[in-house]
Amino acid sequence: MSGRFVRSSKYRHVFGRPTRKEHCYDNIRISRNAWDTNLVKANPKYISVNWEASGGGAFAVIPINEKGRLPEQLPLFRGHTAVVLDTDWSPFNDSLIASASDDGKAFIYKVPEEFTLRTEEGEPVKDVAPVQKLTGHSRKVGHVLFNPAAENVLATSSGDYTVKIWDVEAGSSRLTLKNTDIIQSLSWSANGSLLVTTSRDKKLRIWDVRQEQPAQVVPGHGGAKASRVTWMGEHNRVATTGFSKMSDRQLGLWDIREPKEPLEGFQMLDAISGVCMPFWDDGTQCLYLAGKGDGNIRYFEYANDKFEFLSEYKSSDPQRGIAFLPKRGVNVHENEVMRAFKTVNDSYIEPISFLVPRRAEVFQDDIFPPTVGVKPAMSAAEWFDGKESLPPKIDLAGVYAGEEPAEVASDYKPTARAPSSKLPSPTKKVPEPEPEPMPPASALRGPPPSMNEQTSSIKDLASKFNDDKEDDELDDDSSDFEEIAKPVDRSEKHAAAAAPQEKSRPTPTSRALGDGLLPVEDKPDDFDRASQVAASQDTRTQIQSQEVAASKSTLEHLSNPAPSSKSTMEALNNPGAASKTTIDSLSNPVPAPKSTIGSLSSPKSSSAPFSDQPIQNSLAEIKGLLEVQTKTMSAQSQEISKLTAEVDRLRTKLGE
Repeated sequence: MSGRFVRSSKYRHVFGRPTRKEHCYDNIRISRNAWDTNLVKANPKYISVNWEASGGGAFAVIPINEKGRLPEQLPLFRGHTAVVLDTDWSPFNDSLIASASDDGKAFIYKVPEEFTLRTEEGEPVKDVAPVQKLTGHSRKVGHVLFNPAAENVLATSSGDYTVKIWDVEAGSSRLTLKNTDIIQSLSWSANGSLLVTTSRDKKLRIWDVRQEQPAQVVPGHGGAKASRVTWMGEHNRVATTGFSKMSDRQLGLWDIREPKEPLEGFQMLDAISGVCMPFWDDGTQCLYLAGKGDGNIRYFEYANDKFEFLSEYKSSDPQRGIAFLPKRGVNVHENEVMRAFKTVNDSYIEPISFLVPRRAEVFQDDIFPPTVGVKPAMSAAEWFDGKESLPPKIDLAGVYAGEEPAEVASDYKPTARAPSSKLPSPTKKVPEPEPEPMPPASALRGPPPSMNEQTSSIKDLASKFNDDKEDDELDDDSSDFEEIAKPVDRSEKHAAAAAPQEKSRPTPTSRALGDGLLPVEDKPDDFDRASQVAASQDTRTQIQSQEVAASKSTLEHLSNPAPSSKSTMEALNNPGAASKTTIDSLSNPVPAPKSTIGSLSSPKSSSAPFSDQPIQNSLAEIKGLLEVQTKTMSAQSQEISKLTAEVDRLRTKLGE
């Protein structure tokens, strides 16, 4: 029995739940700049949005609890003289945010205490100014990204083909990574010691940041469009999205120790033209892919060193930007494992919750392992001195209980659950019975064909000589004939074989064979009668044996001078009359005289009462069948002669 086997996974039934319009963030003016960025970033308290503003660049910060339609006038975070291209929140301070602009500068902002967008009527709207300005790039700054392990360490990429590592507290650039083309995407390792980048030259680079040199440089996606990269948490793996030379979207999994090519090659996603934005969740070991220009979000589970497709969130509303919430901000009471914020029509932001469908009323520790908290692993000075460490984690069970989450070690691994005693014991596997050996071919043969089957096969063979084919089929040069030997004229053989029969038994059948064969019309009824000849062979053989036995008895009776009847003595004295009577009885289909039949059937007494009607009927039937068979054989002989002539004509035409 065959069945469908499904891979076991806790997240196999994760589904995305959209939010109603009244619970979204409406009346938003998202930047229309063409730079490839995510446009929005989120943390458990705020959402930042690249704003379409005049008089210099700006971005907005929206408190995550202030949903609905936003006011027309908002306090914006200003300071740049050109459009804002990217923002990023500090992983250890929810009020600290960095911005990158087309003016070649990166600014640091601090969200005011009790910040809100809804002011009282008549109260003026106050914009927020930067607290730190990072200058040093000669061209636009396209990306900003905080270090995930060290506090106040920031990476910025620029159009001058460099990546600078900043000490935010000091406001200075400490390290510079020199690239050969514009950086399209960058991502830190979990301990903050390595940085992976993709660039416009289609190269994937893994940087040893504090050495200011790339440790690995390998070819990435071959397409001309932008590619993205994300580090897969604490694994020595990175995931990339990009395009093939045929503009198909691809997903790649790379081993940073040997990144010559992706593990098991590139995985084709689809042929949509929008850039695919990857997001990694280290708690569930899942990768989320959101495409620009489409409303779908795919999610994969990383298992057995490959990505296993789980499901896909589908929506008719396309997104141009998207952000995912850190794990410490999800709603653990509803078994929410991830939450995304997508832009819709550049006018509002829609939250999407990814839930595990469970009815349990307790904390689900198997789907909520400890996650990174708000405490850094080291300071900026320690990191620049070469220290490497993972940040400590927090237990989300405290968040579920409404308490301060407990801190656990960075290398903490949840213990496996003990098997419950209520579970049934595994049954012993019963060995499957060995398959029985197949019988030999001779044993698989069926019974011999019956008489009806043989008759039908004779009819099928005879049907190839039917005259209902059109004449144009014979003139077709592409006709396919089998090469057969030229048949012998059977009419001469039948005439020679019938000559002795004329001397001993001048029957109408022998006369017909001697006179020649006449063409007859080949009808299906003649073939049906011809097929019955085989069924009457046994009857004919039995009658012939009886006639031979009767002739032998008659000869013995003639040689023995025993007393006989008067009619018998007359037959002996006048042999000419007897022969004439015998010939007339055989030639005439009407019943013969009783004397002749009696002498053939009973040599001892010819005057005994006897019924000769059944024998006469059998002889008449045999003669009729012989005539039908003769006509059929004649028609077949003529057809074979025609086919032979056609074959000779085709050979001559082909020049053989």
